[in-house]
Amino acid sequence: MHKPVLVIACGALAREITDLKRSYGWSHLRLRCLDAKLHNRPEEIPERVREAIRESRADYEHIFIAYADCGTGGALDGVLEQEGVERLPGAHCYQLFAGSRRFSLLSSAEPGTFYLTDFLARHFERLVIEPLGLAEHPELRDAYFGNYRRLVYLSQTLDAELVRAARQAADRLALAFEHVHCGYGELESGLAERLSRWDDDQEDLRLLA
Repeated sequence: MHKPVLVIACGALAREITDLKRSYGWSHLRLRCLDAKLHNRPEEIPERVREAIRESRADYEHIFIAYADCGTGGALDGVLEQEGVERLPGAHCYQLFAGSRRFSLLSSAEPGTFYLTDFLARHFERLVIEPLGLAEHPELRDAYFGNYRRLVYLSQTLDAELVRAARQAADRLALAFEHVHCGYGELESGLAERLSRWDDDQEDLRLLA
């Protein structure tokens, strides 16, 4: 029987991690999510993650962080090094889902790209329009997005309603629209690799007992 493993994750990844848990049969995975709105205040992410680790450490042998750097400028890695905990690879969730190589190609092809994931397409109004005040002041569009040329929707699922929502978001920001289906990318491979390694270690210890 596998020992419970805690994944401390950005709330924007909750649905995807839950789907992966179900698909892989990771019944021993426990998920604790921090508020996705922290992405608007990335300077707060490192200490919030540290607090979650320390609050949970006594209950779990293994803890993993389902965040990329997420705009912390390396501060999250500093906290994780001090706490002896690892995280997912990458700079942000766009690179995580697209994969490093594909994201690099997308960025090189058009540096002025605004990205959406399933989560952001689903909550575009609440997480983009409202915080930027664009509903009340649409004239601010140029101030925020004047240097952007396109919106790329990096989808995790093939959902016609989300594609429609992402296209409407592009229209609202007056950007060209492109849809790239990515699946779960390095979120899936990163979680699978880490959980498999811990499971193998546990099995080795059982055989040696």
